[in-house]
Amino acid sequence: MTFKGLYYYPPERSYRVRTRLERYDKPEPVFIMTSTGLRQSYLKYGTFEFEIKGASLRLIVYKSAEDPFARSLFVPFSDETSGSETYGSGRYLDLEEQGGDYYELDFNMAYNPYCAYSEHYTCPIPPRENRLPVKILAGERKYK
Repeated sequence: MTFKGLYYYPPERSYRVRTRLERYDKPEPVFIMTSTGLRQSYLKYGTFEFEIKGASLRLIVYKSAEDPFARSLFVPFSDETSGSETYGSGRYLDLEEQGGDYYELDFNMAYNPYCAYSEHYTCPIPPRENRLPVKILAGERKYK
């Protein structure tokens, strides 16, 4: 089998939104289940609330519990394309924490976890609270 590249939706401006990060006063330690049945430690860091195509949506933002001073924000999500057009467990967005409160959430940058390509990887499964009740027709599609 020859690798023929990854598959993406055509970029679309409507899947790039400006949103405010509502940080929690005290980030809550949580465990997120993984594709191999293990649990990984994160901090529930805050929320993004935004609109896409008229739908009001909300996602929980996480940070690594191992390195809470890291500047990386982790936004795992699933949506109505998960399992049909995109990887079944969901996709990820990564952002770098900035000094301000406003961020550009660009779903055109959504990507599949490594476990979409091999069962030898351990990948966090997006929590139920990060399931979007709409189709996000942006970012990486299911590998064929």
